[in-house]
Amino acid sequence: MDRDVLEFVTFCIGAVANDLGISRGDVYNRLKSSGLLDGYIVKSYDVLHTFSRPYIVDDIKDCMREEGVLAE
Repeated sequence: MDRDVLEFVTFCIGAVANDLGISRGDVYNRLKSSGLLDGYIVKSYDVLHTFSRPYIVDDIKDCMREEGVLAE
């Protein structure tokens, strides 16, 4: 994973955590255990990083719901 992708992953985790009002560690664990961290965020970096912060946060939360790691 290169630096740009790592910074984007960190941004995503922080943005989702802030939006949900939970810890970054909790968001990381949920994304990692569901496979979304590597299978979606890292894999889709080239396209995903071009979208706005609100879109990214909502998209990741939707994916988390679909994977059963977010009940909201």
